[in-house]
Amino acid sequence: MEEIIEFLSQFWLQAIIAALVAYLISSVNTSIIVTRIVLHKDIRTMGSGNAGFTNVLRCVGKTPAIITFIGDFLKGVISVGVAMLLMIGVSDLYTGYLMYIAGLFAVVGHTFPVYYKFKGGKGVVTTFAVMLMTDWRTLICALLIFAILFVITHIISVCALVNFTVYTFSAFTWRYLDYLGVTSSFSPMPEPTLPFVIFSAVTALLIGILVIVRHKDNIKRLINGTEKKIKAKK
Repeated sequence: MEEIIEFLSQFWLQAIIAALVAYLISSVNTSIIVTRIVLHKDIRTMGSGNAGFTNVLRCVGKTPAIITFIGDFLKGVISVGVAMLLMIGVSDLYTGYLMYIAGLFAVVGHTFPVYYKFKGGKGVVTTFAVMLMTDWRTLICALLIFAILFVITHIISVCALVNFTVYTFSAFTWRYLDYLGVTSSFSPMPEPTLPFVIFSAVTALLIGILVIVRHKDNIKRLINGTEKKIKAKK
């Protein structure tokens, strides 16, 4: 705990800037912009009402969906990248703290965008980008789980819900193994401290809870058996 307090006391300004920049960048919703350009409509009034990749794929088309995916992914990459730039010359440990803070606010910005009356997407693709930037191993785990579940169910919401339930455990496990020195040879941070291990897991938990809560309508449809599948062709 002392380590986290020391980080915040020394880099409080960078933390505020990183969080604010990540939130404002990620509040730009690619799906809303693309749909307005292509169909002159609001994606939030179409299909499931979600301003995200899957709804664009169903209601607008493959090319707009690909553009949406790229835009949502880049938001996470840029947000965490800005945090890294703010910490040039600072230790990897403290840089890691700021990267997770930026990642969290990138997902918050995507799900509750200030430019669109706080009604955004569900944060799946942006979170994948945050996983890549903070610990690529968690992204590998997520993609494997996603692929396996999608082959079985063809329901993206199921893949997302399981993924972000597992995310906390994945983040903690990899970082804790790094702390023990078991996986340090291929770790983004070979020698993390125990407070950092806990911080990364808690941040992953917060992101996971946020994404799962944003899937509340999907959960209702899954219970009712009315959740739509993505066809193999698409």
